Amino acid sequence: MTKTITFNELRKIKDSLPSGSMAKIAEELGLEKESVKNYFGGNNYDDGVSIGMHIEPGPDGGLVLLDDTKILDIALRMLEEQDS
Repeated sequence: MTKTITFNELRKIKDSLPSGSMAKIAEELGLEKESVKNYFGGNNYDDGVSIGMHIEPGPDGGLVLLDDTKILDIALRMLEEQDS
């Protein structure tokens, strides 16, 4: 499933996650932690890979097209659990 979101919205989600969330998401999906960080706009490609995100310049940091929303879905679930 693909999704389009602004870069600033994606960063806001990342910044709202509790400490240790990148490692938990990576473990749940069998990924490197750096790959999960890259999904949220990081750029460590020595230890991680790019995971289906494409950024187009524009307002609000530009638009991000996510080819796969699994990481985003888990992050949103974590935020819901944190709020309840």
